[in-house]
Amino acid sequence: MGAMQQSFQEFLNRPGLLGDLLGHLEAKSGVKRYYLAAGFIGFLGLYLMFGYGASLLCNLIGFTYPAYVSIKAIESSTKDDDTMWLTYWVVYGLFSVAEFFSDTFLYWFPFYYAGKCLFLVWCMAPVSWNGSQFLYRGFIRPWFLKHHQTVDNVLSDLSGRALNVASAASREVSKEAMK
Repeated sequence: MGAMQQSFQEFLNRPGLLGDLLGHLEAKSGVKRYYLAAGFIGFLGLYLMFGYGASLLCNLIGFTYPAYVSIKAIESSTKDDDTMWLTYWVVYGLFSVAEFFSDTFLYWFPFYYAGKCLFLVWCMAPVSWNGSQFLYRGFIRPWFLKHHQTVDNVLSDLSGRALNVASAASREVSKEAMK
């Protein structure tokens, strides 16, 4: 048995919501949990390729589980899980913005949602070659370290200007109210 198959089976046998659900289904149906999970993943993949509403399903996969474990990370006392999920959300946000601007081209590609879903699962996977860690360390962090001072200066300037505009507007409203 391959190492990936072994770790997949260990993941399916862990106690928790998924392990308990698969154990219950295995006991009722007599089908091993490995085959139940593989069948579900196969069905999900086919649905993402050919099904109606694949966009919604893909976005739910990319959002629901990470949101749940992010809340658990916030409530835990350790910092490592917070950092892992903050990194995921940075990558997810950048991907969503890039997707917004390129959606008219990307949606024409066959099996786009299956690929997007695989990308998001790679970004949230609890493995050493996690996609969000790879993309953050390889691309986002170097760009941020190179440009963060410029971005901070622009944001500071914009917030100062916004404060001046808001102050001037409130003075005008106060003058009009006094009349």
